[in-house]
Amino acid sequence: MRSYLDFEKPVAELEAKVEELRALSSPDDGVSIADEVQKLEGKAQEALTQLYASLTPWQKTLVARHPARPHFSDFAKGLFTDFTPLAGDRKYGEDEALIGAFARFRGEAVCVLGHEKGSTTETRIRHNFGMARPEGYRKAVRIMELADRFGLPLISLVDTAGAYPGIGAEERGQAEAIARSTDAGLGLGVPNVAVVIGEGGSGGAIAIAAANKVLMLEHAVYSVISPEGAASILWRDTSKAQEAATNMKITAQDLLRFGIVDDIVREPVGGAHRDSKAAIEATGNAIAEAMGSLAGLDADAVRKARRAKFLAIGRTL
Repeated sequence: MRSYLDFEKPVAELEAKVEELRALSSPDDGVSIADEVQKLEGKAQEALTQLYASLTPWQKTLVARHPARPHFSDFAKGLFTDFTPLAGDRKYGEDEALIGAFARFRGEAVCVLGHEKGSTTETRIRHNFGMARPEGYRKAVRIMELADRFGLPLISLVDTAGAYPGIGAEERGQAEAIARSTDAGLGLGVPNVAVVIGEGGSGGAIAIAAANKVLMLEHAVYSVISPEGAASILWRDTSKAQEAATNMKITAQDLLRFGIVDDIVREPVGGAHRDSKAAIEATGNAIAEAMGSLAGLDADAVRKARRAKFLAIGRTL
């Protein structure tokens, strides 16, 4: 059964009527029922198109968090072959919230990093809802060093509400691990491309998104703190999360305008969760284009281009 967000109620009602008519109809009803179903389907599609053409930042946040939205594991299956995960940070342990691997992308050997949120209760718990601990970011540094050593481009898929804020994580050096991962990404001598596929939350996101090219899916969000967190700090009232989301400029469209991201990957009408296959294919095409624009650059040129990109943020608006 399809899961609807609160603001999608008009579409949900129309699609429910369509399903009801289909259930009640029979081959003996003639063309009248079929015509009515077709009209309602057209109305539902039109309503969905209009709705998603004018989403507010808060609504985009809800879409980015949709439980049926494709996660890292879905993108990994759809985009990569010879996917070979690497486990552990060689210091403390394994963190399944952040996955690293060797793989092939359209025939080319690459390294891959990505947050995995999980899609069932069991997998969400196992992957800690995509919130990595220090060992996850130290594993990311390990993967980046391997990418540099073997001359493999790095692809990062970002989807996290933020790094795990638990006491144990802080005791094991969460901030230091995030800083070193960010530094490793900025210093890579191979091209790296990051895609925000859902939520890009705080340092947990930037730790693997300090890349030559940063892309965002159309209804993804990318921010220094969640709207709820900002509202609790500024107004001590999480009910003002919608206001915070609007003022924080967290949407792909705002971030492209500010030069923080380089391109937007269009999603199917109704969001990536309505047609995961199409969303994953579009993401693959965008990654291939971004990688192509970096082809042929030596290590120094790659570093200089990345440095120029990040130093330019905020200087020209």
